[in-house]
Amino acid sequence: MNEARRHLIIMAKAPRIGRVKSRLAYDIGAVAAWGFYKRTLAEVARRLGADGRWQTWLGISPNETRYDPRIWPVNHPRIKQGEGDLGRRMARLMSAVPAGAAVLIGADIPAVEAAHIEAAFRALGQNDAVFGPASDGGFWLVGLKRPNAYVDIYKGVRWSSVDTLADTLANLPASWRHAFVATLDDVDDAEDLRALGSRVNPIRDCHCG
Repeated sequence: MNEARRHLIIMAKAPRIGRVKSRLAYDIGAVAAWGFYKRTLAEVARRLGADGRWQTWLGISPNETRYDPRIWPVNHPRIKQGEGDLGRRMARLMSAVPAGAAVLIGADIPAVEAAHIEAAFRALGQNDAVFGPASDGGFWLVGLKRPNAYVDIYKGVRWSSVDTLADTLANLPASWRHAFVATLDDVDDAEDLRALGSRVNPIRDCHCG
């Protein structure tokens, strides 16, 4: 696949106290949850954005923060998520980038590495879609070979449930081929944070942000 036609979108909320990681904030406090999210966003965006094998974009929310460089930790081009449920916003972001394959991830996946993104783009060489499963039944990564060819793969998806990935797969056209990359997880609550601490933590020594 032509590397100049690869687009990585990191979907992110503006890191503001009390506005991010609400479930984690309930467990550890708003300031600690904000600090975790801000550091994770900065490290993931810098680590993946430094790789020249794709163009990295930030898919941001709220929309009005697009032009405020003080909020965002890196100078990647920013596109607005817009309104609607998660599926509508994801579809909007993937259709907003120039022609080529697009891979979208969340900003709160501490273990994601460039190798995972490269594996997803390689999978799109022979498949129409690629997913990174999460252990809770959802997915942390979705990629499409032709994101501008409109197909509503998120119709009726039960978000934040054990059925999220299964529902999305059921929406794929019968003619499409799909593949999977590694299973990774975001950090939603204190239990997830403790599980992350029991493994190698790629942001443990990060002093960014």
